[in-house]
Formats: sequence, structure tokens, C-alpha cells
Amino acid sequence: MEPASLNQSDDYDYNNSTWLVGPCTFQQNHSVERVLGPYVHSLICILGLVGNSLVVATYACYKRTRSMTDVYLLNVAVADLLFVACLPLLVYNELWAWPMGGAACKLLRGSYSVNLYAGMLLLAAISTDRYVAIVQARRSARLRSAAYSRGVCAAVWTSAVLLSVPDFYFYHRYEPSHSVSTFMDEDTEDVPEAKVYVCEFRFTDHTTAVNTKMAVPSTQLAVGFILPLLVMVFCYTAIIVTLLKARNFQRHKAVRVVLAVVAVFVVCHLPYNVTLLCEIANLFKLQSCDKVDTLKVAKTVTQTIAYLHCCLNPVLYAFVGVKFRNHFRRIVQDLWCLGKRYIAPRRFSRVTSEFYVSRRESTRRSVDGSSENGSSFTM
Repeated sequence: MEPASLNQSDDYDYNNSTWLVGPCTFQQNHSVERVLGPYVHSLICILGLVGNSLVVATYACYKRTRSMTDVYLLNVAVADLLFVACLPLLVYNELWAWPMGGAACKLLRGSYSVNLYAGMLLLAAISTDRYVAIVQARRSARLRSAAYSRGVCAAVWTSAVLLSVPDFYFYHRYEPSHSVSTFMDEDTEDVPEAKVYVCEFRFTDHTTAVNTKMAVPSTQLAVGFILPLLVMVFCYTAIIVTLLKARNFQRHKAVRVVLAVVAVFVVCHLPYNVTLLCEIANLFKLQSCDKVDTLKVAKTVTQTIAYLHCCLNPVLYAFVGVKFRNHFRRIVQDLWCLGKRYIAPRRFSRVTSEFYVSRRESTRRSVDGSSENGSSFTM
């Protein structure tokens, strides 16, 4: 059996939270990362950037529709955008090494944690907002003001920053003590003088390592998954009960949307959090390299599935809404009209401009309808 080691000494490794008796290579996990990192994670970054950028652009171009839900949607899209912006560097660090300095290491890892917590808590806030709007309709006018939503968002981001303090503090750029070849290709293993740096947790004593390595994933599990899941289950269960009493087609369609929102959340995040729970249970235990490698593979795969949620959020929370689709359609029409104005022949430029400007104005009036009083992009 292979030794249970991440290092080359028979000692305790504060950074990796395990007892060491020899080097482990984790070849199986590295092979999986080399497939998921460059290809699947790149696709997630592209889809996440496109989808969430469209949400932000739609909201920014048509500011008159700032309801409470719209403020939440904008903040979720911003959190997801920052998340996918951090992802490429995190993947590069896992596959090879950390390419930047210590300050950038702390900033990126801390920002990743902030966006993770903020995104999850905002999804819980959206669930609560829909609960108030549908189940507590009589109180919705008082509890769903734009000022109230901005206060909730400020509290969410503040909580996310506070929860991420350990990440800002304990992540460091350093040269690991184990073999450089772990981070290098086979054809570069004969270059011992090359220094390789990583951006990972680093501790100086056993007590700090134990407390932090237990507290950080436990908090992520509790606040980043269990709390939003409980809020979503409670709110959407009450919403479904209320909608089923309405007995019309549109309400039943809304029920299917609610079920899809909960199902996607569970499918994306439950596997990773189960794996995270297993990792917490096995911390500070002597384990074989094979067992640790298998757990790392499971964590890598399930974490990638969890990353997919940032691509699905725009579809589930924005594009399913009729009003949001109308505003997005208006952006496309405006861009099309603008393009037609500038590519038309010069001798017809004045006529073309007047025609499309008038058409754009009429389109705005028809799409806006009664939305001047403010409405939500969602159901």
C-alpha cells in the first residue's frame, strides 16, 4: 500500500492537515484536473460571463424597473461574474503553480470566498422575496421596497466578507516543501533549480491548522449550502401550496419553474457538499494515498458540477421571466436597429435613420406597457 503522505518527512503537515510518512503524487486527481481544467472550466467561464453579462447589461440599460427582485438579480449576476473571473487563475494554480504575488493570492482567494457566500445568500434572499410576494401578498408592499432590498444586499455582502476573513488571512504564496515535479510536466522534471509557488492555506502551528481547517469548510457547508437550502425548501414549498390553489395554467407553469429552481440547486451543490462533509470527517487522520486520491477526484468532479450553477442562474432567475425577456428583446432590437442605421447606403441614411428611430420608440412604448410603475423581471 502507498504511504499516506503529501510530503517527504514523517511528521505532521500543518498546511495539508494530515500525518505524513512519504510522498503522494495523486496522479489520478491530476489526470482528472487536466481534463476538467482547460476544457470544462473554460466552457463554464464563457457561459457564465455571457449569461450574467446579459443580465447586468439588461438591468443597466433599463433602470426604471428596479423592483426588489431586480436588485437581487443584479447582485447575483455580479457575484457570478466575479466568480467566473476568478476561476481561470484558480484552475491554473491547481494544475501548475501560482503565477502572481502574495497580495494577489490573498485577494483572489478571498474574493472567491466572498462571491461564493454572497451568491448563496442572495439566492436565499430571492426565495424569501418570492415567498413574501406570493404567500404574504398583503404585506408585500411594505416589505418589498427598493430601499429595503438594497439594505438586504448590503447585509449579504458584509456577511460574505466577514465569513471570508480566514481566506484573506491564511492563504499565502509559498514554495511547497514537497517535490517540484508534482507541479511540472514530465519533460521538465530534470530542472531542479526551477522554483514553483502555490497559493494555498499555510499555518505555523498545529492548533491554528486544526481550528481553521475544520472551521472554514464547516462554515462553507453550513452557510453556503444548508442555510440556503432550508430557506429555499421552506419558501418554495409554501409558494407551491399557494399556487396550486389558484388552478390556472400560468400558476401551474410557475410551479414547474419553482421545482426546477430547487432541483437544479440540489443537483449542482449536494454532491460537492457531501464530498466536503466526507473530507471534514477525515481531516487529521492517517490515510493511504489511494484513499486520499479518490476523495480528491470526487471533490474535483463535484466541485465542477457546483460551478455549473453560476451558468444556470441567469436562465433560472432572469430569462424565465416574461418582463426580463421583453427588456432583453428590446436590447437586441435596439442594437439591430442601430446596426442597420450605420450599414445602410449613405443616400438612404436619413430615411433609414428616421424609420428605425421611430420604430424603436414605438417598440419601447409597446414593450413597456404599464411597466412605468415598476415591475419584476421574474414571475
